[in-house]
Amino acid sequence: MKIEILGMGCATCNKLEDTVRLAVSEMGIDAQIDHVKDIKQIMTYGVMTTPALAIDGVIKAAGKLPSLADIKQMIGNK
Repeated sequence: MKIEILGMGCATCNKLEDTVRLAVSEMGIDAQIDHVKDIKQIMTYGVMTTPALAIDGVIKAAGKLPSLADIKQMIGNK
């Protein structure tokens, strides 16, 4: 599973990365987690507001910070 945090490195984007890492750890999932900070690469996803969360190339959330429970649900329902 590949999980990408899309955001330029703001506090909210960094918090999303921390929460995703916690969710993956608590769930015992083997996942590659990348923080994409390049605006051109972010725009290839069609994302206009950050932070955004992509799981296996599919945008699951954009423009908000999902809760730990929401992230776990997104990962479980990939």
